[in-house]
Amino acid sequence: MELWKLRLSMVATLALIFGLSTGVFALILTLTGTFNILTMAVLVVAFNIVQWLFAPYLVGAIYRAREMKQDENPNLHATVTTLSKKSGISAPKLMLAQIPLPNAFAYGSPISGNRIAVTQGLLNNLNDGEVEAVIGHELGHLRHRDVQVMMAVSFLPALFYYIGYSLMLSGMFGGNQRRGDNGSAAIFGIVFMVFSQVLTIFTLHVSRLREYYADRHSVSVVDNGADKLSTGLAKIVHATARSPKPKQKQGQAPTTNAFKALFIADPDRAQEDSAALHGFQIGDGQKLVDEQLTKKITFADKLVEALSTHPNITKRLRALQELKSNPRA
Repeated sequence: MELWKLRLSMVATLALIFGLSTGVFALILTLTGTFNILTMAVLVVAFNIVQWLFAPYLVGAIYRAREMKQDENPNLHATVTTLSKKSGISAPKLMLAQIPLPNAFAYGSPISGNRIAVTQGLLNNLNDGEVEAVIGHELGHLRHRDVQVMMAVSFLPALFYYIGYSLMLSGMFGGNQRRGDNGSAAIFGIVFMVFSQVLTIFTLHVSRLREYYADRHSVSVVDNGADKLSTGLAKIVHATARSPKPKQKQGQAPTTNAFKALFIADPDRAQEDSAALHGFQIGDGQKLVDEQLTKKITFADKLVEALSTHPNITKRLRALQELKSNPRA
């Protein structure tokens, strides 16, 4: 995807999200009691801000992330320092997430500071150059303030969902209102909950665009970054698909995917993304890329992508190939 198209798509999507949200919110205030809706909005915004501030500690607990000491992996620390300077940002704290899946993610808040976590699986499956390109990608997220951008657009679907849910419950159980008013409130509630899902689709599109931006950043700060990131991504997808999923206790949510939007690649999509890679070994990085590039993107692939936080791996690798041949595209 060319840079001007990427930027235009980003601006258009954000304008659509905020424009639709403003219009529907104005409609809500017109049709319902202002005080309760404003109170709900304030509560949802406050919740999202608190979540943003303290989420890094939750993320660290879920993925068993600990700070990686300088003497544990001095080369990796040096890579983070060098690429941070090239990126024009302060070096984030380097964390090791003790999960087997090969992946990496950037996160942080004003309280915790910026952090980049690599998993043990990533270090075991990728070579130094590929890890460098992955680090460049994660620094791109920090450089572009993607945590803040995604927080800003993600709270809107949540806001309209909870407004709709509140209206629906009020309509169903509001005994002090007339039956007609109750029915109208319930219908509006369902409409607003559906609208929250529409906003979620646009939010997912923004998330995928941010991944393309981060890929571009890695190519700009890492020597031969397009090739390194391509083989790194192909290995991550291939190794994730071959890794047994960790067993979960009954009733327990899968912890490895709890914050999958943070990851450089979606672990839930690995099986489908690597369908063309059976018979290849993890060490055949370029062969994995070449095989993936020959895959045809079906309508089903496009549909799955529309509901995903990350771009289709084949489209992503093709975008990196375009950057390799034309870095200014």
